[in-house]
Amino acid sequence: MKVYLRILRYAPNLAGRMIQFLIYSVLGIIFSVANIALVIPMLNMLFGYTQNKAPQVAAAMPRFSLSLDFVLDVFDYYFMKVIREHGPMNALLFICVSIIISVVLTNLFRYMERMVASRLKVDIVKNIRMHIFRNVSELHIGYFNNQRKGDLISRFTNDVVEVENAVVNSLKFVMKEPITIIVYFGVLFFISVKLTLFTLLLLPITGGILAEIIKRLKRKAKQSQESQGRIVNILDETFSGMRVILAFNARPFILKKIDDETSYHRRTNLSIARKNELASPVSETLGVIIVSGIIFFGGSLVLGENSTLTPGEFLGFLGIFAQIIQPAKNFSNGVTSVQKGTVSAQRIFDVIDTTPVIRNKPDAKPLPEFNHGIEFRNVSFAYDKDHVLRNINLKIEKGKTIALVGPSGGGKSTLADLIPRFYDPAEGEVTLDGVPLPDYDIESLRKQMGVVTQESILFNDTIFNNIAFGMENVNEEDVIRAAKVANAHDFIMQTPQGYQTLIGERGSKLSGGQRQRLSIARAVLKNPPILILDEATSALDSESERLVQDALNNLMKNRTSIVIAHRLSTIQHADEIIVIQNGQIIERGRHDALILQSGLYRKLNEIQKV
Repeated sequence: MKVYLRILRYAPNLAGRMIQFLIYSVLGIIFSVANIALVIPMLNMLFGYTQNKAPQVAAAMPRFSLSLDFVLDVFDYYFMKVIREHGPMNALLFICVSIIISVVLTNLFRYMERMVASRLKVDIVKNIRMHIFRNVSELHIGYFNNQRKGDLISRFTNDVVEVENAVVNSLKFVMKEPITIIVYFGVLFFISVKLTLFTLLLLPITGGILAEIIKRLKRKAKQSQESQGRIVNILDETFSGMRVILAFNARPFILKKIDDETSYHRRTNLSIARKNELASPVSETLGVIIVSGIIFFGGSLVLGENSTLTPGEFLGFLGIFAQIIQPAKNFSNGVTSVQKGTVSAQRIFDVIDTTPVIRNKPDAKPLPEFNHGIEFRNVSFAYDKDHVLRNINLKIEKGKTIALVGPSGGGKSTLADLIPRFYDPAEGEVTLDGVPLPDYDIESLRKQMGVVTQESILFNDTIFNNIAFGMENVNEEDVIRAAKVANAHDFIMQTPQGYQTLIGERGSKLSGGQRQRLSIARAVLKNPPILILDEATSALDSESERLVQDALNNLMKNRTSIVIAHRLSTIQHADEIIVIQNGQIIERGRHDALILQSGLYRKLNEIQKV
């Protein structure tokens, strides 16, 4: 229940909309009951005339009172008046017109009620999706390394759809149908207390059986949603790595993997369907048994010597009771849907409730500009228990180029990731202009930095929008100027629509060197004082590397640069080279000085010359 109430909190103006929904629902229910109740006087009149009984005529208009009896007496007064003055055929016409008016009003209020529910649904879905995205976008980089991307996408899509269905069904069935059942039973009690009490003795049998089916559905629904997330993850990995799959003839392996998961999903969904579909025939069979019992018992009240029911009232009772069966089934299905929806909602809230590890302090201050330098003071860092960095002490003065080199897995990228606060140190601190990074507002801190990684992160959009990504009010001249600095302008002009050319998913229509130069152009346009280059040329061929390296040299002018490189030829002119191995700084200095030492840097340099 707590989960469901939390879902509803995503609806704006919830109280007002719920009041509207209930008012329209109650009015719709009242006129729906009236449709059947209006048939009773008609049937009584028909039975009366067929048995040669003259209808009783009310002498005068009943005295006003706030009761159902007054409403019925007023109707009877006019009904009998029509019979007396205009005959039974006109009385039948009066009943038919009244039923038509009642049906029109019933459907009008049903439409208004469903529109309120629909507006509530779309607002809740939109707000939940935005909350998920806002929260996920604030999480630290390590979160995405530990989570399956497909599972996150499944929560954003499939789980939200289940929540959407739960909201609709809860309003239409779980909230409305109990009111319908209560109103209908109120009318049944008014018609016959004995027959209604007999009915109530039989109903708990149906409820108990259906409750057990619903209980088992909840567990299976969770398993189904988790399996759906794994399927999406496998598909995402398959489509992204299709080149490798084909090259290694791994298609049978992938097919088996997807077949195993979809088979499990099939079994789970089949179990859900079996229980879901079982609810309807079980309730229908039990409903027929209950109706048969009512017909027998009610018939005895009509046919007995001390008859307490007229034939018209008995048939009206059956008509109204028949209308209760569908709301009861709807309520059962609605509860099932809500159970599935709350399972999905819990998966969504697990993401929403994940507390961002990297967040602004309450008193964080903006960083207007970068003036002096960056310093690592006794910094250590560990992803889990194994330390990636140990006791790092490093000063990076403004305007200097610092190169980080060493074997893979030594901690170079992790050290660079601490500067824009993708992670925070486990021990020690990183300062900028003498102030610890957590004291700055994260957004203003990252505004001072540009990042170019080994993998070019581009989006399925135009070249212009990829270069201007994340920046507002950018004019074309600035974008062209940035592209020229990045050695990208010439190839851009050779594309079909120039800067308005769509580049495909992740820039798939461009070569590796072209993608990288667009990433550099993006960093040029941002014009950050601090630049982080994470192996920006390591995945390129020689020609592309030369063009990209020239672009990087243009980008690095008059900036503070942290360069991570495996190709040592690209960082020989760095102001200081930091050699990192096993999370520790083991050598530092300029290229010429390090070559004279018989250390790791010299060894790496000699290996690359071979």
